[in-house]
Amino acid sequence: MTTATILLVDDDADLLHLLTLRLRAAGYQVLSATRAEQALSLLATQTPDVVLSDVQLPGMDGLRLFDEIHARSPTLPVILLTAHGTIPDAVSATAKGVFGYLTKPFDAAILLEKIQLAVQVNAPTQPQEQPPQEWRAEIFSRSQRMNELLNEALLVARSDASVLIRGESGTGKELLARAIHRASPRSAHPFIALNCSAIPEALLESELFGHEKGAFTGAIHANTGLFRAAQGGTLFLDEIGDMPLNLQSKLLRVLEERQVRPVGSHQSHPINVRLLSATHQNLEVAIHADQFREDLYYRLNVVELTLPPLRERREDIPLLARHFLSRLGEKYGKTLNAFAPEALAALSAAPWPGNVRQLHNVVEQVSALSTTPIIPLTLVHRALRLPSVEILSLTEARERFERDYLIGLLKLTEGQVADAARLAQRNRTEFYRLLQKYGLTPDTFRTVSS
Repeated sequence: MTTATILLVDDDADLLHLLTLRLRAAGYQVLSATRAEQALSLLATQTPDVVLSDVQLPGMDGLRLFDEIHARSPTLPVILLTAHGTIPDAVSATAKGVFGYLTKPFDAAILLEKIQLAVQVNAPTQPQEQPPQEWRAEIFSRSQRMNELLNEALLVARSDASVLIRGESGTGKELLARAIHRASPRSAHPFIALNCSAIPEALLESELFGHEKGAFTGAIHANTGLFRAAQGGTLFLDEIGDMPLNLQSKLLRVLEERQVRPVGSHQSHPINVRLLSATHQNLEVAIHADQFREDLYYRLNVVELTLPPLRERREDIPLLARHFLSRLGEKYGKTLNAFAPEALAALSAAPWPGNVRQLHNVVEQVSALSTTPIIPLTLVHRALRLPSVEILSLTEARERFERDYLIGLLKLTEGQVADAARLAQRNRTEFYRLLQKYGLTPDTFRTVSS
């Protein structure tokens, strides 16, 4: 049972009593106030975990109450209860840091779920998710598919077999290669990574195998090369599919002979290096197109590991997003507690063509722009380049249209109910009921003759 404390603010005594009973039955401690000013007085001496407030309050309304709470305790989650007429205000308030809002009448189960999420966000002493084992400390995942892959990676790490890591761009192929190195007997020796597509062809051979001083124009100093620099450890060649064919032949010779000859030298040097490689390309297709050597392919692909795209491991998205948010909050010197539930849902539903790298970039953008501890949906939409569209239920959309329609009729008829009812093809009694439902007073639409 939870011991979290909820501060309820509502001027409706019956609703306040009902909510108190429900929350206490769920195991929460409850503080209550009928006015915003009373709530602020309580907050001066009490420290609740969540504030649940109506928007329409006598005197200071719920939106101003949120502003006051946010100024005093920016990390305290506030949930607003709103009537249909105040939905736009509540929606806009989420951009300022309101944890969420519920429209009346609301489902009790949804309310309890929202409160539970808010309590978890505001609980610094809550048990933290177990960090990954040290060898895979940079890889955060709870998906079954990733778990199976990491189990295979741990097994192959203990051998000295060459590994080909496949996966789309941004899936974390270098992170997996580093994890394999850390779990291997070579972990005390260097791990060196090279992206084959990032180095011009004329320099790639020298980078890998080294060169002698004066071997070519600009070779002012000798270079040992990455194979010799990684001696005893692991060399990771990313985007191996982009390696030129003539260099593929030389790499194959190095792997077969276990020795390397620098450019411009007649002397070979023995090497003791484990080779890991990665690609997002289909090497089988490249082989048939005579763009990749088949014999090198089999030398590299002793064991094959394939990283799934992020869209196929969506259960990892909230975990990764929260991890990035925590790390980036430190980078930007901000208190960033969590994503609003709607924002986290948007992240979880996004297509992620750029995979984990794109997710990190999105979280970095919202971290840099956020002015609140809780990341709102609007910032996530902006980072994802999605329109910030308010999603309403069919009932909410219908009622909003109905209210706007009635306001339009009353403006047109200057508050004359009989004329407005006739235009709406409704009798006056039914029309008055509709006006009462939406809190509309005909007198406010009447013009005063001078």
